[in-house]
Amino acid sequence: MQWEVLLRKHIYALGGAGLLLSVSMAAVFAQTEWTTPPDPPEFSAQSEPIFVSVSDIQEYKALPEYHEPDFVKAFVDAGELPPVAERLPKEPLVFKTGNMPDGVGVYGDTMRHVIGGRPDGWNYIGGAIQGWGGIDIGMYECLTRTGPLFQVEADELEPLPNLAKSWEWSEDGHELTMHLIEGAKWSDGEPFDADDVMFYWEDNVLDSNVAPTGGATPEGFGEGTTLEKIDAYTIKWTFKEVRPTQYLYAMAYGSFCPGPSHLLKPEHPKYNPDNTYEDYKNAFTPEFLNFPVMGAWVPVEYRPDDVIVLRRNPYYWKVDEAGNQLPYLNEVSYRLSTWSDRDVQTVAGTADFSNLEQPENFVESLRRSAEDSAPARLQFGARTIGYSLYPNLSGNGWGEPNELSQAIRDLNRNLDFRKAVTYALDRQSLGESLVKGPFTTPYPGGLYAGTSFYDKDSTAYFPHSMETAKDYLAKAGLEDTDGNGVVNFPEGVAGGQDVQVTMLVNADYTTDKSLAEGVQAQMEQLGIRVVLDTVSGNALAEYQQGGKFDWAVLRNGSDLVSVVQGTSGLAPVGPRTAFSHRAGTDGTLDLMPFEQEMVDTINQFIASSDNAERAELMKKYQQLYTQNLYGIGLTQYPGALLINKRFDNIPAGAPIFQFNWAEDNIIRERVFVPAEDQSNYELHPNTLPNTPGVGNGPISK
Repeated sequence: MQWEVLLRKHIYALGGAGLLLSVSMAAVFAQTEWTTPPDPPEFSAQSEPIFVSVSDIQEYKALPEYHEPDFVKAFVDAGELPPVAERLPKEPLVFKTGNMPDGVGVYGDTMRHVIGGRPDGWNYIGGAIQGWGGIDIGMYECLTRTGPLFQVEADELEPLPNLAKSWEWSEDGHELTMHLIEGAKWSDGEPFDADDVMFYWEDNVLDSNVAPTGGATPEGFGEGTTLEKIDAYTIKWTFKEVRPTQYLYAMAYGSFCPGPSHLLKPEHPKYNPDNTYEDYKNAFTPEFLNFPVMGAWVPVEYRPDDVIVLRRNPYYWKVDEAGNQLPYLNEVSYRLSTWSDRDVQTVAGTADFSNLEQPENFVESLRRSAEDSAPARLQFGARTIGYSLYPNLSGNGWGEPNELSQAIRDLNRNLDFRKAVTYALDRQSLGESLVKGPFTTPYPGGLYAGTSFYDKDSTAYFPHSMETAKDYLAKAGLEDTDGNGVVNFPEGVAGGQDVQVTMLVNADYTTDKSLAEGVQAQMEQLGIRVVLDTVSGNALAEYQQGGKFDWAVLRNGSDLVSVVQGTSGLAPVGPRTAFSHRAGTDGTLDLMPFEQEMVDTINQFIASSDNAERAELMKKYQQLYTQNLYGIGLTQYPGALLINKRFDNIPAGAPIFQFNWAEDNIIRERVFVPAEDQSNYELHPNTLPNTPGVGNGPISK
């Protein structure tokens, strides 16, 4: 088989002559009762991380001296920029050399990205989208950090300090005092302090009129949680639960990344009555350059449907052990194209980085990367990409459904109907329609196989059986009364018309559309008409948040991978935490009994610090999720990191998606290009944001 030959060549090219592929997949026979899922096929091309302690990665301390690129020093010598020691905080975050695969780096070069998204503004905390693909990860920093946790030993697993350099719990465990990094500055030189944190919390997270891009909600930090400012560099959380370390994960990307309050606050309707919340969200369009950030790079150029360029932040607050101010790379750029083109260009060498997540590109990427002349190296991670069909389970008005959609919602809340849908799905065929080989595996929903809290015996799998599916459809009260091949609602429900479902699909990814079309075809065999509502870019989030869907075929979030991150999203523990079931127009959640059990289980998990108890709670959660088909799994597969061979300090086993995306997992501010391999790809060499003569200074809105 083609894929088998290519994988074998790829493994030998990586020096893994002993890593031979062995694939076996048991045939799935139709059954009338659920069973445990089949084991995923073996996939020996996956790489493994080297595990370390948190203290091996970083610390905060003052160093005897600091250094910067020569071209930046020229701005200092010209009096246009303060000396580097004055731009750094009192105790910078210091990355330790021992955790850098290739050691202390050198300055220069750029990393070229290609993305399929489009930015609608820089106000991340106000709900504007930057276009994804790592742009926001490079611009915004959060209280804690989770990306590098893939390499942290399990018994030390806890988010890394970041903007919050340290914290301690009160004796009773209800209060968490956090100490912010002292003396750090935004990229425009303005101080970062507790006021920025409090503005984010009080006027964005707590304001129900604002939907921060990272999805932060009050419920995500615990019911009744409060936050107060103690002094300029100290904040205090108060929780109802005892020592809920779970919420440290909610303080990482993307749900607690403060914005520059000195720039945003004057645009907020609370402080500017002339502005609407839409005005606030869109106050800083992509054309507004040099938007202040705490991240490593600052936007200095934007050309619609062409490119976004970010240059190094001269006030960045992280260094290496030699005192070199980071980042090493002077620039990151983002060519505005398509997500599929990102893979093609990285394989070809005209781009430098890609999260290979489109299985349609796996075979060709493997073939090219196995060649000696390949510009990019490729490493597969675990199967942490999964897709589900999410029925909208809100029955009391979320999204203001019309008569037909309300009737579909009522069906969605009927377990017999959900069983009909899941039995009708041929998951093996859905996966193979994307790519042949050992990549995909049938996914029952819930926690992913291979992740730390997964338990196979607690996982209900409904194998494909169209006969069984039709039996359950009849049990749900649906039959084809007019003989056109589509079942009808019972008389008196939605006028007895055909059961027609509108299914939300992300139009930006070929994988999403292919899976949705496969589901559509299989539902047609069942007797349900599915109409695809393919929505592109930023509008997709608005449809999701607004409940404008009957079903949605979407890629799952990180909560089903790590569990400890975004935990409140695993169940509708609050009005806005769960994607597929939010509060209705009256503000209440109409939970079904099994959902209430899920909520109780998740709340117990969050409140517990006993690892054995947490493991048992996740078994119960998995059973409730999969037996009741809270989300209906489709397929699960690995992703691969594609990165140009000229880059050093790429950690072994870095997944493209686990606690965060690979752009954060690899710690880009530490990545460098050896001097002899550096290119001339920088689009704005020898320039800095917010300095004279750059040609990219601040512009009026």
